[in-house]
Amino acid sequence: NKIKVIVTGAGGGGGSGTGSNNRGGGGGAGGTAIEVIDVSSLSSTVAVTIGTGGTVGSANSNTSGGTGGTSSFGSYCSATGGVGGYFAQGDVASGNGDGGVGSNGDINLHGGRGEEHAAANSQDSGGGGHGGSSYWGGGGRVASSWTATNSTPGEAFGSGGGGGVHDNRAGSIGAAGVCVVEEYK
Repeated sequence: NKIKVIVTGAGGGGGSGTGSNNRGGGGGAGGTAIEVIDVSSLSSTVAVTIGTGGTVGSANSNTSGGTGGTSSFGSYCSATGGVGGYFAQGDVASGNGDGGVGSNGDINLHGGRGEEHAAANSQDSGGGGHGGSSYWGGGGRVASSWTATNSTPGEAFGSGGGGGVHDNRAGSIGAAGVCVVEEYK
């Protein structure tokens, strides 16, 4: 008998936007590892860890989103969480939330990168960055002062939270990771 294990790390949180510096970046998605394991090689119990979603960048603060937690199936395979989206800082782009990556699986995948933040007064009415997509689906929606909408948390397992914008619209949390075990006889 064999099992197929799919582990995905948690998504990073969305970054904040401050003052006229505008738009926070979206959080990166967690990576994914997929491994087929012969059950005869398993110990009697296997510890499973599910990563917690990255924290938010608070509204109107220079706060980047937090990095998502790592998910694992014992020592067999694991996947790191996505990096939090960066906050907007003056007119200087400081990067965006990288995706996590799977390890020790038969297949190891990178999570999607969160959309870049924007940090320029000329884009004052723009939205924040979308959260990165994971193996399981899309990330959180961006905030926008133009359409008066808030960001949303990562929507699929391990996806990144949407970025915030300067008018009291914070970034959102990344989605928790997941571990799925399928048995084959």
